[in-house]
Amino acid sequence: MKKVLMCGNEAIAEAAIIAGCRFYAGYPITPQNEIPAYMSKRMPEAAGGIFIQSESELAAINMVFGSSLTGTRAMTSSSSPGISLKQEGISYLAACELPAVIVNIMRGGPGLGNIGPSQSDYFQAVKGGGHGDYHQIVIAPASVQEIADLTMLSFDLADKYRMPVMILGDGILGQMMEPVEFKAVTKPQIKKDWILDGCKGRKPRIIKSLILNEAALEKFNLKLQKRYKEIKNKEQRCEVLYGDDSEIMLVAYGTSSRICRSVVENMRKKGRSIGMIRPITLWPFPEDAFKKLGKNVKSFLVVEMSCGQMIEDVKLAIDCTRPVYFYGRTGGEIPSEDGIIKAIENY
Repeated sequence: MKKVLMCGNEAIAEAAIIAGCRFYAGYPITPQNEIPAYMSKRMPEAAGGIFIQSESELAAINMVFGSSLTGTRAMTSSSSPGISLKQEGISYLAACELPAVIVNIMRGGPGLGNIGPSQSDYFQAVKGGGHGDYHQIVIAPASVQEIADLTMLSFDLADKYRMPVMILGDGILGQMMEPVEFKAVTKPQIKKDWILDGCKGRKPRIIKSLILNEAALEKFNLKLQKRYKEIKNKEQRCEVLYGDDSEIMLVAYGTSSRICRSVVENMRKKGRSIGMIRPITLWPFPEDAFKKLGKNVKSFLVVEMSCGQMIEDVKLAIDCTRPVYFYGRTGGEIPSEDGIIKAIENY
């Protein structure tokens, strides 16, 4: 396909349709409203799919749950407070081993906060916002092109591992416009022999999250942990800039990484040995790449649009063998190049 100019939210919606999404349920909230608006037009007309503006965020996530039971590729989207309301449903999806894609275009918080861009939902996304010993794959794009590519990947990963996948963006990525090219995809070959599609000639399939026997629930949880370990071994993704000769490594994802990239290139021209590692999967966190960098890098500077939530994972990834510093803005404010450079000089 030819390149088109499109905002990030619309790119998510179009990429989802190309990837085979045929059910979408959502509820309006800024700054992600372009997703349901786009889906409301494109799903019935171009894809033969179903669009529902639900009566609430709780209804939306449970509609996705029901659609996924039938084997349909399903998606919902919201922004920070709305995602909080979906947490029980996400936990249910994980417990029932149901694939789904959930989009969070983050805004300032806590509470209703404001509609400014933020990255303060990191803990909620990567640590599991609902109850229980579960994970979801969390993917953090940094451009509109990557939004499109990673949305398509998200549906494949959700089906492959039978679990929810969250795309974690922010208000800037959702609203900004960039050229994007949508790549052709092949029809998914994953056999869904677990779906509820009638039981003529065979025993009925049962999908449930209520397991009253303690030993049985522990056995199920251990099965999930085995899968999560496999995902951690196979699905770590990141981008490393100047990893071979950098004394200081900036650590950033999403919009913050775009600003850090400019800082790195400008400081390199001045002879400074600065690099950057950009996690693309926030869960599983790219621990292997950090461990490799930790052998030579003198220190890490985490840059986030939050009060500092990714710091813990960076420290754990390098076994606290190097100093890890932080620079961030919150409440809808954006880190500046000057602020990052000043932080580098201070540390």
